[in-house]
Amino acid sequence: MAQKIRVLIVDDSAVIRKLLEKIFSSAPDIEVVGTAQDPYIARDKLVSLKPDVMTLDVEMPRMDGISFLEKVMQHFPTRTIIFSSLAKTGSETYLRALEAGAIEIMEKPSIDVSQSLESLAAGFIEKVRAVARARINPVKKIVQAGGPVQKIAPTSLARTTHQLLAVASSTGGTEALKVFLSGMPADIPGTLVVQHMPPGFTKSFADNLNKMFPFEVKEAAEGDQVVPGRVLIAPGNYHMEIHRSGAFYHVKLHQGPTLHSVRPAADYMMKSVAKYVGKNALGVVLTGMGKDGAEGLLEMKNAGAYTVAQNEETCVVYGMPAAAVALGAADKVLPLDKIAGDLLHQLHQRNAA
Repeated sequence: MAQKIRVLIVDDSAVIRKLLEKIFSSAPDIEVVGTAQDPYIARDKLVSLKPDVMTLDVEMPRMDGISFLEKVMQHFPTRTIIFSSLAKTGSETYLRALEAGAIEIMEKPSIDVSQSLESLAAGFIEKVRAVARARINPVKKIVQAGGPVQKIAPTSLARTTHQLLAVASSTGGTEALKVFLSGMPADIPGTLVVQHMPPGFTKSFADNLNKMFPFEVKEAAEGDQVVPGRVLIAPGNYHMEIHRSGAFYHVKLHQGPTLHSVRPAADYMMKSVAKYVGKNALGVVLTGMGKDGAEGLLEMKNAGAYTVAQNEETCVVYGMPAAAVALGAADKVLPLDKIAGDLLHQLHQRNAA
């Protein structure tokens, strides 16, 4: 019999602790090994119980959850899901939690549990299962080993507006995208990114990236032109596609049905790139839970685009890239810190042709 996933629940609300314990205990493969009402109690239980996954609140007495997580990841790395009221904590807290090492962030269930417990349980349980399989800090290890966190000057790549780069990422993707983009020059080809994030958080994420790199990074808006030196990130809760007008590509946003239970979905974006850009595109699927982007990457490859999937060793969750590889959608499977260089090599070859 497979070993159960051991979970530690850290939250100052007794009601939430009991609710989460009830949810997780309903799964035959999950065991709640302990609960804690503040980080100091949690610290001792982390050491003694050695859980596989910790759920962590942000606002707690004596020490906030983000400060505690930073200490945990430094001294006793643990796979962590932040459970918090996203609307209350705000986008900066969301990004800080991911930077500190949280693998997933989920909205805390309401204390008014009039909604069906079953409707809450399925999503929470699936997240715990996925996080239990996740790698801890693979991106940080790349950076510590001297990976590409730098500003790269223009390289005369952008001879044409027809070249386009499409990127899909999810769990672990906010940090992975920093490593990936840091390997790109100021004249990066027009780039579209679908990163699974809640509504309202993609703008802060894009703004933060915009401060880091020599090219423009912004949350995509309806009608935005896809041009060299610009990275457009799909807004939370909106699918992003492109359409062509003359010699230029423009963004189209819509709220069509969720796909793979997410919106935005990378498959929408990549399939439109396959249709309108074809062999002038490059596609990348980075770390993430589920299979979004796999079918879209395959359509891009079939249309003549060059395609890459991140390898298992450098993924936080090897879900989306694994699905792409299983479909035969990737021309290459590469470590995260090698992907940008490989794409630049492909672009140079195209420009030289």
